[in-house]
This record gives sequence, structure tokens and C-alpha cells, in this order.
Amino acid sequence: MSDYDLLVLGAGPGGYVAAIRAAQLGLKTAIVEREALGGVCLNWGCIPSKALLRNAEVLELCKRADEFGISFDNLRHDFGKAIDRSRQIVRRLTGGVGFLLKKNGVEHITGEGVFRDENTILVDGEPPISADNIIIATGARPRELPNLPVNNTTIITSRDAMELREVPKRIVIVGGGAIGVEFADIYHSYGAEVTIVEFLPRLIPLEDEDISQQLERAFSSRGINFKTESEVRNVILEGDGASVMVADEDGHTNIECDKVLVAVGIQGNIEGFGFDEVGIEIEGGYVQIDDSMRTNVPGIYAIGDVTGKLPLAHVATAQGVAAVEGIAGLNPPPLNYELMPRAIYCRPQVASFGLTEEQAKERGHSVKIGMFPFMASGKALAMGDTEGMVKLVVDEDVGEVLGAHMIGPEVTELLGEVGLSRLLEGTTTELGWLVHPHPSISEAVKEAALAVDGRAIHV
Repeated sequence: MSDYDLLVLGAGPGGYVAAIRAAQLGLKTAIVEREALGGVCLNWGCIPSKALLRNAEVLELCKRADEFGISFDNLRHDFGKAIDRSRQIVRRLTGGVGFLLKKNGVEHITGEGVFRDENTILVDGEPPISADNIIIATGARPRELPNLPVNNTTIITSRDAMELREVPKRIVIVGGGAIGVEFADIYHSYGAEVTIVEFLPRLIPLEDEDISQQLERAFSSRGINFKTESEVRNVILEGDGASVMVADEDGHTNIECDKVLVAVGIQGNIEGFGFDEVGIEIEGGYVQIDDSMRTNVPGIYAIGDVTGKLPLAHVATAQGVAAVEGIAGLNPPPLNYELMPRAIYCRPQVASFGLTEEQAKERGHSVKIGMFPFMASGKALAMGDTEGMVKLVVDEDVGEVLGAHMIGPEVTELLGEVGLSRLLEGTTTELGWLVHPHPSISEAVKEAALAVDGRAIHV
């Protein structure tokens, strides 16, 4: 007899949700975590960064107070207090995760788990723990580049940035993806001179080109510097700062700065857990899984960032639920990673799912586009936040939404509506029929759907 029906290795947003769902389904479950409950997302990523972004948003609004007929003197800010606020939120949520595990009868084992065999885990030299099924949820860490050796003081990762209590006067951010543009927003709002260096031709290069261009215009108007199609060739540490050599088509530029933030993606946490001892297949630095989250070793599953599928907390959560429900004999629907929502919380926010316009055309779809600018939104005008648009990529033949791409105020909250429509096999016809409250930001979705067939009213 095994000690547990299920043992989960890692308590991030995939791992702890998998453990709780398993307990709900009657499986005797334990979870092993070597650091803090909630993983990187709750402790050093999604949650504290959003708290800091909210601080930055409030500060920017204060700077614009004159537009709203409000004036005051001696505006001051304390970035250390912003960090304190973010850590307070983290502590509250990690405590909540611990409560939920206990409430559902999940045993929390503190330590580092290592495979002894396919059914047995050793935790910090304690007696072996056996389980009929094991879920790997060990997550990932910031990726490092050979020419950017992180020293956690001058050359830092996003995790280091979460504890940085003073805003650097000048910072170079290497990588123009989600993490890069979010930290650019935060630091610029607090007065830093920011330069983003992106290797690919545009910021947020995985998003639709129209959205990338809109974000670049917004950043340029705010004074956030960025260099695309550029590469950091070398960093020379000088006193408390650094000189960053950036190469582009025009040659080389040296940028002097106080900090270099490396935000060039992630790498799976696959070392030191004994995966090779039990023959788990690794490819490209990630654990390989099938559509049911099973690895090549019977009884061993993997979820979250360590799989390399799509490094987002909500994807890890969905994978965890799917894996557990499969173990319990249910029949969960397969996950479509292409339709998973993607959200970036800089200002303006970016939100999307599905195919970009370019991807849809490359796959042979006959495409129609519907767009609605927030400049034409009464609610956005009332808020004083009109930058951005909603863009729908639609199959011309059947009206199916192939992709939704948004940039603007609180657009991350609009993804659920379009995603639900797609899940229920709705088309732009249904999206156009739906009556929205007025005035609201969500009206832009309706107008974009109507615009697909030239029926938008307010543009």
C-alpha cells in the first residue's frame, strides 16, 4: 500500500490547485514544497508585480490630477512602501493557500523532494514517501544568458527586482516581453530613465502586430525608451553601475545605467529532482507530456512551467485540474493552449487569445477584421484613458473568432467574455447581439464584433 494516492511536487498555482482538486475527489493527497506556498507566481511574479503596477498607476494618475481639476503641492512617493504593500499582499495570499490545503485535508510537507523511483520521493533525507501517482509541478526560473551573468545586485532578475526598495535612476531592461514591459512601466512611473532592449523587431513580439505598434506608440509618448532588433553584446560593471553595449543595424551603442534587468524568458526547474533516475523524458529543458499531462513514465504527470507548454499561472492551474481529474477517472476536456488567455498588465494593458492576423492568414484562413478604438468609447473618455483598441480576427466563412487582441484600459477583464463566446461556439453575430451596459469599456467588444461586417455604430 502506498502512503498516498497522489503526491504533488511543488506548490505553485498548478501544484496547490491540483492537490486541492485531488482532495475534493477523495484522493489521499500530499504536497511537497521547498520554499513558499504559491510558487513564483504568488510570491515573486504575478501577484507582487500587479501590486506594484497598481502603485504606478495611482502615481501616474496623481501626476495628471490637473486634467481632473485637482491640484496639490509636494507630491512625494516612497517605492519602499510600495514594495512593503506588495509583500503584505503576498503574505495574506500564501496564508490563504495554507488554509485551503489544511481545510481540504492535504498534507503539506516542507522540504525538497527527489525521486528515488517512479513511486517514491525522498524529502530532505526523511523516510521515503510513496504514492500511486506523482505530479511534477517544479516550475521554472528566469533564464540567464552567457553574456549577462546575473549577480543579483547590478545585473538582476525579476525576482531580485521584487525586493529592490529604491528605484534606479537609469535601468536597462533586456527583453521586451511581458515581464520587460511591465517593469518598464513601474520604473518609469517612479522616475527612472528606462531603456528596453529587444532582440526581435517589436515589443511584445508574440502579440498581434497592431497591438505591438500601439504599445510602442504609447511607450514613446510617455518617454520610455526602447531599441528593437537589438542585442546586448556585453556588460561592463563600473562601480555601482554598468555600461551596456547594444548592437543594432547601425552599429554599437553604450548605455550607462545603474541596473540591468534580465527578462529574456524562463528555463524549467528540472535539475536535482532525480528525473533522470526514473527515466523521465526531457527535451529542450522541459518535461515532456501528452494531452493528459502524463509523462513517459506511468503514474508520473507534469504540469505548469516545467512542461514548457505556456508559462502562465492559469495554464498551470488548468493543467493541474485536468491531470487530477484524469487520475480520478473523470473525462476532462483537452486543453487548447492556443486559446488560453494572455494578459500583460503594463499601461495600457494588453490582452489576447487565439491567432494573430498574420498567423490566421498563414494557416490559410480567409480573414475579416473588426476593430474599435477606445478613443470612440464614452467610458474611456470619461476615465481619461483612451489609448488602445479591440481587434477581432474572424473567419470570414463562418464568423468564428480566431483571435481577440486588445490594448487599453482594463482590457484584461474583457477576455472572459470573448473566450466564453468562443467556448460556446458563438460567432461575431452573437457578440454583436449581446446588449452591453452603457457606458462601459466592454461595449468595445460589441462594436468590434459589429465592425467585422461594417455594422459598428460608433465609429
